[in-house]
Amino acid sequence: MAGNPHVTILIANLPAERDRRVIRECLTLEARGFDVTVIAPRGERGLETLPGSRNTRLKPYPVKVYGSGVLSYAFEFGWSFLCIAVRLLGEVFAGRAHAVQVCNPPDVYWPLALLLRSIGRPWVFDHHDLCPEVYAARVGTPKRWVSGVLSALEWLTLRTATEVVATNESFKANAVRCGVKADKVTVVRNGPSRTEIATSDEPDDIEPEGDVRQIVYLGVFGPQDNVEGAVLAAEELAGRRGRTGWRMVLAGDGESMPAVRKLVAERGLADVVTIAGWLDGTAVDDLLREATLAIQPDLPTRMNNLSTMAKTVEYVGRGVPVVAADLTETRRTLGDAGAFVPTGAPAEFAAAIDALLDDPDRRLLMRKLGRERFRTLLSWEHQAGAYASVFERLLARRLRGRVVNPAPRTPSSLAATDRKPTAPRIPGQRTGDNQASVKRG
Repeated sequence: MAGNPHVTILIANLPAERDRRVIRECLTLEARGFDVTVIAPRGERGLETLPGSRNTRLKPYPVKVYGSGVLSYAFEFGWSFLCIAVRLLGEVFAGRAHAVQVCNPPDVYWPLALLLRSIGRPWVFDHHDLCPEVYAARVGTPKRWVSGVLSALEWLTLRTATEVVATNESFKANAVRCGVKADKVTVVRNGPSRTEIATSDEPDDIEPEGDVRQIVYLGVFGPQDNVEGAVLAAEELAGRRGRTGWRMVLAGDGESMPAVRKLVAERGLADVVTIAGWLDGTAVDDLLREATLAIQPDLPTRMNNLSTMAKTVEYVGRGVPVVAADLTETRRTLGDAGAFVPTGAPAEFAAAIDALLDDPDRRLLMRKLGRERFRTLLSWEHQAGAYASVFERLLARRLRGRVVNPAPRTPSSLAATDRKPTAPRIPGQRTGDNQASVKRG
C-alpha cells in the first residue's frame, strides 16, 4: 500500500528467508500497516519477495567470502558493511527506510546508525546474540584483544541505537549495563507461533505410545552446543538401565557433526543413539510427537546462562519435558516443565533422564505445564504486540490514518528447522553450515 510507513531490516549472517525470527517480525509489521524491506545475503536466486509475506521486498547482496580467520572475517564483514550501506542509502533516497532495524551478529553497523539518526530516521537494534560471550564459548581461551574489540563493538551498537529489542531479560540487563535506558529496551522472545506447530492443539494428557522411550536433541551441532555431552549421557544411561526400551535421537547439523558421529562409533553406541541429520518442519513435528523427553546439553557457560535457546521453546511448545543444565534463562523459559542438573555432566543428565523415564506422572505434569507456558507466555502471539509497539511508537506520526492490514497466514517456511540455523560468525572461528534456532537469544 503506497504511503505506508516503511521499515528496512538489515541482516548480515544469513538470507532473510532462513531467519525465522525476522520472518515473524516482517509478518507482524505487515499486519500492523507497515511496508517492509529486508537487506540480507542472497539465498535463493531470483527471490524478490519474502515467502509467505504479502509484499515484503528482498534486497539481497552477494557474499564473496565466508570468514574462517581474522583477515577473512574482516573482509567478509567489510564487504557486508559496504553492500548493506549502498542498498540502505538507496532505500533512503527512494523515500523508504523511515525506520531501520539491524540484527546482529556482527556488531559493526553503528556508523550507519549515526548517519541515519542524523537525518531523523529511528534505528532499532534487534539483539540476537551476545557476540563476546559466543566467541569465548567457542574458543575456550579467548584472545584478550579480540574480546576487547567485540565488547567495544557491542557497546557502540547498543549506545547508538534509538531503541533496543532484546530476546530476554538477561539481554535487557546487559543493554542497561552498557548505558541504555531501561525504557528504551523492549523484550521480544524467540519462539514459534501456535500455527507453526502441528501438535499445538493436541490434548495435554497424552504421551507417545510405544515400547521404546525416545530421548531427543533438536538443533545446532556446534562447539557451544555440547552435543557430544548428549552422546556421553546416553553411554551413562546404558550403564544404568541397559540398552533396551529407550533410544536417543540427535536431529540437526553443524560443524560438530563429524565429531559426534565419531564419538558414537568409538563408544559403540549406534544401537542406542540415532543421528537423524537435518529435518524439515513436518519431520520435526513427527519426531517431537514421538518424544518422551528432550535433552538440552548446553553447558553452564556465561553465554548459555544468559541466552534463551530456541530449541527450548520448540520442545515446550510441543509438550516435551526437558532435561537441562540449570541456566538462568533456560529456567525462566521452562519453569517446572524442566528437570535441571547442576553442571551438565553426562552422569547428571543420565541420572535425571533415568528418573524421569521411571516417573510417568511427573512427565505428564511437565508436559501439561510446558504447553501451558507456551500458550500463555512463550508463543510468538505473545511477543508480536511488544515488537510492533516499538515501531508504532517511533513512527506514530506516519501511522496516523493508515489502515491496518489483516494478519497474513503463517508461511510453511516458518516450520521448525525448515532451514539450517547459522551460528554467529565470530572472528577467528569457522561456523560451518549450521539457528534455532535454531538460534540463541
